[in-house]
Amino acid sequence: MTSQSFTIAIDGPAAAGKGTISKAVAAHFGFAHLDTGLLYRAVGSKVLMGEQPIRAAQALVAEDLEVDGLRTAEVAQAASKVAVIGDVRQALVDFQRSFARRAGGAVLDGRDIGTVICPSAEVKLFVTASAEVRAERRYLELREGGSESDFETVLADVKARDERDMNRAEAPLKPAEDAIVIDTSDLSIEAAIAAAIGVIKEKQG
Repeated sequence: MTSQSFTIAIDGPAAAGKGTISKAVAAHFGFAHLDTGLLYRAVGSKVLMGEQPIRAAQALVAEDLEVDGLRTAEVAQAASKVAVIGDVRQALVDFQRSFARRAGGAVLDGRDIGTVICPSAEVKLFVTASAEVRAERRYLELREGGSESDFETVLADVKARDERDMNRAEAPLKPAEDAIVIDTSDLSIEAAIAAAIGVIKEKQG
């Protein structure tokens, strides 16, 4: 554990494995972890309950990230839709940047951490996988959770989110110029985590 700030930015599309990798990396190095997608899911959840997106984002507090139901497909779609709103993104920037520079180190995962939120992060990773592989992972996850969804519907949802995330005007999803890309399509989760830890150790010197 370091008393200095050390920021690890991990970006990538839905179901590429960045959340699992981020949690493992944070645990390995003793760093704090923030799934920034939860910020957008929390706002999306509030919007589904009738709140205005910008007002919901401006009023967001840490406790909102712990409510039940943020991992549903419906909330994920709502999150992707509110994430294209510039004023929503801006309202959440300060929250993320403050977390990133905390003493002891921080791991943030999301869509625009290395490009917008923390462009000076000490380590930037971009975790990706093919749309088909990501859809299969999400499909199995949903089935285990009791969902009746079918693979083709999940694949269409994954592609729709990619399209929205990569082509939005505000902070589109793309690797930072100096990010290390980890493609998990053919990697076990253990191998992907090991690859990420290896990159970080190298950057630490």
